[in-house]
Amino acid sequence: MSSNKQSRRLFLQQAGALASMGLGAGSGVALNLAAIGSASAQSATDYKALVCIFLAGGNDAFNTVLATDESSWASYNAVRNQVPESIVLPRDRLLSLTPADGYGRPLALNPQLKQLQRLFNTDRRLAILPNVGTLIEPLTKAQYVEKTRRIPSKLFSHNDQATTWQALGPEGTSVGWGGKIADVLAGSNSGSLFTAVSAAGNAVWLSGTSIKQYQLSLNGPVRYGYRLNNEGRPVIQNSTVAADAMLRIAKRANVGPFGADLSATAARSIAAEQSLSNALLSASDARLGAESDMSYISPVTGQSKASGLAKQLRVVARMLGARDTLGLKRQVFFVQATGFDTHDGQISRHAELMAALDHAVNYFDETLGRLGVRESVTTFTASDFGRTFTSNGDGTDHGWGGHHFIVGGAVKGGRVLGDFPVIGVKNTKDNWFDSSPNQVYNGALLPTTSVEQYGASLGRWMGLTDSQLTTVFPNLGNFAGGGIPRPFGL
Repeated sequence: MSSNKQSRRLFLQQAGALASMGLGAGSGVALNLAAIGSASAQSATDYKALVCIFLAGGNDAFNTVLATDESSWASYNAVRNQVPESIVLPRDRLLSLTPADGYGRPLALNPQLKQLQRLFNTDRRLAILPNVGTLIEPLTKAQYVEKTRRIPSKLFSHNDQATTWQALGPEGTSVGWGGKIADVLAGSNSGSLFTAVSAAGNAVWLSGTSIKQYQLSLNGPVRYGYRLNNEGRPVIQNSTVAADAMLRIAKRANVGPFGADLSATAARSIAAEQSLSNALLSASDARLGAESDMSYISPVTGQSKASGLAKQLRVVARMLGARDTLGLKRQVFFVQATGFDTHDGQISRHAELMAALDHAVNYFDETLGRLGVRESVTTFTASDFGRTFTSNGDGTDHGWGGHHFIVGGAVKGGRVLGDFPVIGVKNTKDNWFDSSPNQVYNGALLPTTSVEQYGASLGRWMGLTDSQLTTVFPNLGNFAGGGIPRPFGL
């Protein structure tokens, strides 16, 4: 089928899907996404994918990327060296960074991020974006305090801020910006079914206005447990009876709206399993590495520990290996690491989390190299929020801005993409930080880069035009000139 016909077909499918959702001609944004997706279908001749690593719970940025100039270090020691347990990292174990562009301020990484240090300093495939967070428009500390500009809804709330990071609105927002990017780019693919893929269950980040996310288990396709057994017969939880029932549902007509939705879901499940059963890269493919590569050495116990994040990235790599067979040119993926809500026991807990992240990112980078797609895949981190600079005794509380990593062969690495925040000390009578323009109550960072600016930098690399970016990221125009970071030099 020609790209023009394929593009037209997908547009009609998307428009029909939007109408069935109640998003008809009156929904300009929804239909515009379908239209621009159709228009972009003819432009993608190469392959590109985004992989979001979501650090669920709110990662402590202050113990991930650290400023080590004397003033910052003095403030860090003064604020975090508290009783009953200090959460200060040992300065002599920090991993120094050597930026490629002569960045003037000395920075270092958590001692557990040895592979990320190499990716930044030596391989130059990792960039750091400091102080990113949810914003509606540019916001100074004075404007925040005086409430003279709009402030994101329900700050410091896990559910609301995780949803705002992924879908640009508080809990209940149902369309994510990863899904919107998929809406725009799905026309580049032979079929839209595998455009948005999660290896971590349902993710609002992947939910589009027309694109439906596809979910993988660690072992491959699992939509409602439907698969083919060794004899090639369809089974659900090893039951041929249940699978036969699903097949009958998928073929039914005139079953009402709920039955029609179930029938459509069943049909998608069957089609996905049949497509993936032969296309998905074999789990035994040597390019995926050995089983031992799925484990790292725990800095707490000194023992080998299985990595759930590495296993998620492994099944993403298997899907990447199927891209040509499935006729895919653009994809977005979601994986998740949990446990970042470090209210207590932070020194040991956060060390474990950093070690697991370091291992998983390095494993994925090496696997992409073996698959020959390192230049085509960009991996980036996201999280509910950063954490407070102040300690609550042996942990930290919910913050706002945080520092993030962007990794890939296309990334112009070894760069810090913006000014690192000023690190101050708290006032003597309260927990405000008058000594820093970048820190608010409890030392939480007031973001200087919005999630939408961050997302737009990734969307631009994927091939979205400026007008498409403003459709996907509606608040982007509030920032002068867009203010889009340039991890790829674009």
